[in-house]
Amino acid sequence: MPTLIVQSADGSTSRDYPLRKTLTSIGSGRTNDIVLDDPSVEASHAMIQLDGGVFEIQTVSRKCEVRINGKKKRKLKLSHDDEVQIGDVVLRFSIFDGAPAAGLAEESVTGEEIEGYRKLHEFSQKLLSDYELPVLLENLLDAVVSITSADKGFLILLEDEEFRIKVARNVDRENIEGAVEQVSDSIIRKVIESKEPLIVSDALSNSEFNSSQSVINLNLSSVMCVPLLDRGQLLGVLYVGNENIANLFEQRHLDLLTVFASQASLIIANAIMVRGLKLDKQLLSERLSEMRFGSIIGACDAMKEIFRTVEKVAPTTVNVLVTGETGTGKELIAHEIHQRSPRVKGPFVTINCGAIPENLLESELFGHVKGAFTGANQTREGKFQAADGGTIFLDEIGEMPLNLQVKLLRVLQEHTVTKVGATKSEKIDIRVVAATNKNLEKAVREGDFREDLFYRLNVVLLKLPPLRDRGNDVVLIAKYLINEISDEIGVGHKELSKEAIQALRKYAWPGNIRQLENRLKKAIVLADGSVLTPEDLDLPPEVLEPIMPLSEAKERFALRYVMEALERNDGNRTQTARELDVDPRTIFRYLEKETPEA
Repeated sequence: MPTLIVQSADGSTSRDYPLRKTLTSIGSGRTNDIVLDDPSVEASHAMIQLDGGVFEIQTVSRKCEVRINGKKKRKLKLSHDDEVQIGDVVLRFSIFDGAPAAGLAEESVTGEEIEGYRKLHEFSQKLLSDYELPVLLENLLDAVVSITSADKGFLILLEDEEFRIKVARNVDRENIEGAVEQVSDSIIRKVIESKEPLIVSDALSNSEFNSSQSVINLNLSSVMCVPLLDRGQLLGVLYVGNENIANLFEQRHLDLLTVFASQASLIIANAIMVRGLKLDKQLLSERLSEMRFGSIIGACDAMKEIFRTVEKVAPTTVNVLVTGETGTGKELIAHEIHQRSPRVKGPFVTINCGAIPENLLESELFGHVKGAFTGANQTREGKFQAADGGTIFLDEIGEMPLNLQVKLLRVLQEHTVTKVGATKSEKIDIRVVAATNKNLEKAVREGDFREDLFYRLNVVLLKLPPLRDRGNDVVLIAKYLINEISDEIGVGHKELSKEAIQALRKYAWPGNIRQLENRLKKAIVLADGSVLTPEDLDLPPEVLEPIMPLSEAKERFALRYVMEALERNDGNRTQTARELDVDPRTIFRYLEKETPEA
């Protein structure tokens, strides 16, 4: 089996390290799989991973040095007879046990072993592109039975915390009926408990198993059983046997089967994951149908209240003001109001009042006549006329200049528009939905927004919560976006690790859903694996806000609540203290604590 060989400086002695595991750790620390007791070797220095039938070595961190055939590398696929230098320790990688450094002697490996490794390679190539689990497992068993000269093989996998025979095949590549009665429970139990490969040359003569009822009943002779491990987790076991020949299997057969099982574990784990992703996608789709409001996803109480209000207000003609931080989905809400209104067959027109220069905004909104200004070569309708019979969405309404606010108010009052340069007004039939991330009440007090226009727009107020206040919605939205983005850019579907889900919940998401979508798109494109980690999402622990103590959270809420009460009372501290039923000195205490963040 594949081995790392360490030779002494004079070449007189050597030590072999068989690479039995999917992931083998190397370092000077005693917990490593391969311990290199040398001061030049870091405690955790490198690892070798079996992936797709290929062994790949990589360093644990940038400070760890590994040289392959004299060249410094951080990550490289190993080939037979490669020289591997870890620190000052020189090793050699061999695909076979203790193979000589130069040239492979004919007697060092049998033709049977060469055939076994050839079939392992063929098996890997064939199955890496096939994730249909039933076909994959049958092909796996057929290959195992063939390379071990067994007359039957069984694949036992862990499902719902129970080990079940998933496939049973004989030497003729046929399924075996009554498979559960043809395996030894005691041998399988031993491998499950130890997670170590086991060879029983003559079960009826073996003192450990000859008293087992299953061994006696089955008249077992030669048996091999090896665990299927994925990152230390037991997926199941491979079990092969021959009832007719005792001492059929030798250690080299077990070694070959162990390597085969390592590769099989990776492929089976991937197949199970892909199948799980498909099921997860189906379940997610079912959940989304329950938690979806048109094109909007949300299950938290705040969003459910928003949905109920939209359902009530959509059939009417009243104007709606949508507020919320940038990226919370204000335009989606506006579109949903339009979709659920009697105007659904009319146009839905959007204009961003903060994205158009002030000198062009009036023309964009109300249109202009030919010759109204330099460059006005023809008469042109504005957005309001384009929205006639439908809905106009005025995004970032708080950015609209005061002089245009007067004209907008007239449009809302009289349902007419006058083009720039025209003297005659024209009738329009529109429904207005406006949105802003600003505090318009504060803007009114400061004279930056007309009070009469504010009340015209704010007939019904929808205040969208930020993503950080929507609980588990962030995970639900992330899973939905992962599927959408994966389909859009044509890559394989990804899933979120448990750590990534925790990071999603902890992060404050100042850019809300728009920021979440951008992070996911970047991660899906750049991540190497099929499971997205916090690092893939640019959410390492240092950027996550820790959960504050309850006492601090209460104090912050109290400070914010006192400030809001003061604002409602125009700064009157005595009146505020009376309404809050506290001593006036408490108000002074909170005023002293006030900070710009509060």
